Amino acid sequence: MQFIDRTKIIVKAGDGGHGKSAFRREKFVPKGGPSGGDGGRGADVILKVERNMNTLLDFRYHRKFVGKNGGNGDIKNQYGKNAPHCIIKVPAGTLVKDAETGEVLADLVHEGDEAVVAKGGRGGRGNAKFATSANRAPTFAELGEPGEGRTLLLELKLLADVGLVGYPSVGKSSIIASVSAARPEIADYHFTTITPVLGVVSLGDTQNFVMADIPGLIEGASEGIGLGHDFLRHIERTKVIIHVLDASGIEGRDPVEDFYKINKELELYSSKLAKRRQVIAANKIDLPQSEENLKRIEEMAQKEGLKVFPVSAATKEGLNDLMRYVYQMLQEYVEEPEEENPEKVYTAEEDNADEITIKRDMSGNGFIISGKSLEKLVAMTNFGNDEAIRRFQYIWRLKGIDEKLREKGIKEGDSVFIGEMEFEYKN
Repeated sequence: MQFIDRTKIIVKAGDGGHGKSAFRREKFVPKGGPSGGDGGRGADVILKVERNMNTLLDFRYHRKFVGKNGGNGDIKNQYGKNAPHCIIKVPAGTLVKDAETGEVLADLVHEGDEAVVAKGGRGGRGNAKFATSANRAPTFAELGEPGEGRTLLLELKLLADVGLVGYPSVGKSSIIASVSAARPEIADYHFTTITPVLGVVSLGDTQNFVMADIPGLIEGASEGIGLGHDFLRHIERTKVIIHVLDASGIEGRDPVEDFYKINKELELYSSKLAKRRQVIAANKIDLPQSEENLKRIEEMAQKEGLKVFPVSAATKEGLNDLMRYVYQMLQEYVEEPEEENPEKVYTAEEDNADEITIKRDMSGNGFIISGKSLEKLVAMTNFGNDEAIRRFQYIWRLKGIDEKLREKGIKEGDSVFIGEMEFEYKN
């Protein structure tokens, strides 16, 4: 199975349905009032955790997701239908970011977790909604509000209980193959494992846990060298770390030095990660060169207050004791308290809809006006209807836009841009 742990997707929520402009035309009601119904709401785009998914592979060929538009309003005050939500299934452990800003929008960890990542547009109001004592027969209706669109970066962090860390070729793949049904590719060269491998370790009927063999860590990983960030992202969620050292030193490496180098990388990447409980697996003790290094590893471990298990992935010696000890560590694990600034879940309501900003465009002869409520008003106004235009001009004056433009130095004939619309300024 191919493992995909990062991808970009484009999402576009559904537009709201248009409101209807209509009047009652009944036989015995010669002057029927306005009866145009409202449009329906466009579909929200929602990410939802699916139990049976464990990679982002499905997004390799399907990267664009578009919600359906709401139904248009109709005569006799009939409302358009709301569009069903566009549900995108993702695996547990998916971190959702805005691809342009890098802002974290949601952290989907558990089955059933969901987040609205793009809001569907509101349905336009029919002309029946604009009837007043001063204007009993309005001829205009609103257009539907456009749905939100954005590009998302999805990152998958493995939800393993235990993570194996160590330099390439220390035997992590061999260990997970020996204690679980996982079958990673194993060979005598560096970076054989280029994608994480999950294995379930079973010690009895109910005594089991998920262990991840993660790509080998090297010096400089915290700065993104090698497979650095890809590796470190996956061990963030693990509860216990098995630090695998090559006790034989046949690769010409010093296992004690390796231990400190790798822990330094963990600390540089995340102080929280550096505090994870660790146990040391001194691997390859079946080789004659391991005896001298093993003593040094045990002295170092005693100094650091860690437990060492001499093991051999080749002969399976010591692995059962190691797994039982790790299981016990998991039983003693206490969930860390939430950080003061947890990753937020996006909600459109957080935006300040009434805030308006005005700036000159690149040419210097035009002005760009930004503001959620104003952009929404422009998008939902039918500029082909005189009454709708008069309503727009009324709200424009109410918000003091003319005054703000004059303060910025606007002149007769200058262009004003709001959303996708361009207007010519006239005094």
